[in-house]
Amino acid sequence: MIPDLSQHTPFDARLSVAPMMDWTDRHCRMFHRQFSRRAWLYTEMVTAAAIIHGPKDRLLAYSVGEHPVALQLGGSDPAELARAVAIAAPYGYDEVNLNVGCPSDRVQSGCFGAVLMLQPALVAACVAAMQEASAVPVTVKCRIGVDDQNPSDALPEFLQAMQVAGVGHVIIHARKAWLQGLSPKENREIPPLDYDLVLAMKREFPSLKVSINGGITGLSQAKAFLDQGLDGVMVGRAAYHDPASVLQGADRIWGLDFAPSPLDAVAEMRPYIAAHLASGGRLHQITRHMLGAFTGQPGARGWRRVLSTQGMRLGAGLDVLDAALAEVTRAQDAA
Repeated sequence: MIPDLSQHTPFDARLSVAPMMDWTDRHCRMFHRQFSRRAWLYTEMVTAAAIIHGPKDRLLAYSVGEHPVALQLGGSDPAELARAVAIAAPYGYDEVNLNVGCPSDRVQSGCFGAVLMLQPALVAACVAAMQEASAVPVTVKCRIGVDDQNPSDALPEFLQAMQVAGVGHVIIHARKAWLQGLSPKENREIPPLDYDLVLAMKREFPSLKVSINGGITGLSQAKAFLDQGLDGVMVGRAAYHDPASVLQGADRIWGLDFAPSPLDAVAEMRPYIAAHLASGGRLHQITRHMLGAFTGQPGARGWRRVLSTQGMRLGAGLDVLDAALAEVTRAQDAA
C-alpha cells in the first residue's frame, strides 16, 4: 500500500529506533508504533541494487500507521542510489538514510556501510545525488571511524564533508568499526563507546543536527543525552528486546501525554494481526517481534514460551496470542 504523501511528519527525530537487519521489518515497526506515536522508526537496510532490480513492493511497502518512518539504503554508487530514491519516493517515507556504519563482511564486499568512512568525498557525492531525487530529508548514519583511523581527526573531516554536501542530520554510532578481526556482533559490543566525542561534534558543528547511537539502554539515558544538547538519540537492541523501557512514555519528549502499557500495545496489535492472518500470513511473522513486550514483568517468561512454542505452528491464530496473554495476567494477578 502506498500511503498518502500529504501525511509526512515534520522532521523531528528526537528519539528513534535503529535500523536492524532481520529485526526492524514492517511488523516490528508496527508493534513499536503502538508504544509511541512520535518516535522515528527505520527500515532494515535495503541495498539500492535490490530496489532497482528486486521486488519493489515487498521491499518498500509498509502500513500507513508506521509514520514517521525512514528508509535506510545501502550503496556507494551515486547514480544507483539516486535511482533507488526515485523509485522509493512514491511510497512516502519521511526520511531517507544512507548506511555508513554497518561493518558486516557482505556490506564491505559491496563497498558500502562502514568502509565508506574512509571515503568521505564519495559519501558526499552519494548524498548529493540522493537529495536531487528526494523530497524528504536525506540523512547519514555513520561510525566515529574505522580501523586505524583516529576518530578525533576522521569524524570531524567526515562531518564537514556531509555538511558541505547539504546533509542536515547525522546519526553517529559512538564506536569505531573494525573491518578486519571482529564480527558484526563484536563490532556492536567490543570497540569502546566514545560519547564525549559525539557531544564534542555537536559543539563543533552547531548547525548540524547530531544524533547519538550505541549502548543506550533506556528512556532516561536517552533524555540525558538530549539534555546535554544533542538533537536526537537512536536506540537499537534495547528497544527491540524491551520496548517498554525505551518507548513507553517517550512521546512526552515532544510534549504528548501518550504512554500506553505493554498490555495496551498488544491489544492494539490485534486488528493488525487479524488482517495479516486473513491475508495468508503466519502468526510468528509478527509475534516474534513481540517477545520482549513484558520484559522484567510478571508473566514475561510464560508469554515468551507460549508465543515461541505455539506461535510457530501452522494455522496459529489469535487464540495463541490470548493464551500468551493469559500467562501474563495470571502472573500479574498473583504478584
